[in-house]
Amino acid sequence: MKWQPVCDQRFKLAEGPFWDDAQQSLYWVDIAGFRALRLHQGQVRHWQFNEPVSAFIPTAQGDALVTLASGVYRLKLDSPAEHPVTSLLCVADTIAGNRANEARCDGHGRLWLGTMQNNLDAEGGDLPLERRSGGIFRIDTHAQVTPLLGDQGIVNTMLWTDDDTALLTADSLDGVIYRYPIQADGSLGERRVWAAPHVRGAPDGSAMDAQGYVWNARWGGHCIIRFAPDGSVDRIIEVPLSHPTSCVFGGPDMSTLFVTSARPARDALALDGAVLQAATGIKGLTSQRFAG
Repeated sequence: MKWQPVCDQRFKLAEGPFWDDAQQSLYWVDIAGFRALRLHQGQVRHWQFNEPVSAFIPTAQGDALVTLASGVYRLKLDSPAEHPVTSLLCVADTIAGNRANEARCDGHGRLWLGTMQNNLDAEGGDLPLERRSGGIFRIDTHAQVTPLLGDQGIVNTMLWTDDDTALLTADSLDGVIYRYPIQADGSLGERRVWAAPHVRGAPDGSAMDAQGYVWNARWGGHCIIRFAPDGSVDRIIEVPLSHPTSCVFGGPDMSTLFVTSARPARDALALDGAVLQAATGIKGLTSQRFAG
């Protein structure tokens, strides 16, 4: 694949890419830089916060959600970069010292949020991970919060099987992607390992293609692994990044893969911290807006 950056900027910890098909726009965040960003018609806009922001997802109402360390907020997209106008939607995780990490919307437009111990200081520098205090929460369109799981390490990847009967989600501390059956009452059943540990890095964020294959960014692995629907390795796609963090399908025909990445403080590759794109020849699934 021929990888090209979507812009000239490099980010500390670019994450959470979201492709809005209706507006042909790419959304992402720099978690450690406390910024939410959007690429539309070749122009990059940003909104600067004073705390980590892990996801940036447009809504059916025309604004967007941002998942900050202090809660989930609605952001007015016409507000200025240095003074973003927000209103609190909810506080899903009430454990002190936790922050949001992964967030995606399911086919019903509900937000699923994964949290973890906050590992960033006030300047976005690294703090040691000392506990498994994260969780997974579901937030409906009326801001009702349903806790689903606790005792999570680093929640990454939120995908659903094509019949919406199971959740695929990774715990990067465990090095695996789990499959949880979704029960009739909406709770999660007993997990099983769906994709086992692999020598090419830890599982980070993922995208699903129209064939039901999962494209998983491998933290520290310089690659994307494409997993078959049964969790077996289909192929390994090399990327010119030491720490790819997540990916999403987009573009006019939904066959462009966008990949976010982190830039280490030392020994960084030239493109580390960039958001890259490449044509795959394979169509991906559309990102879901928040329905509220």
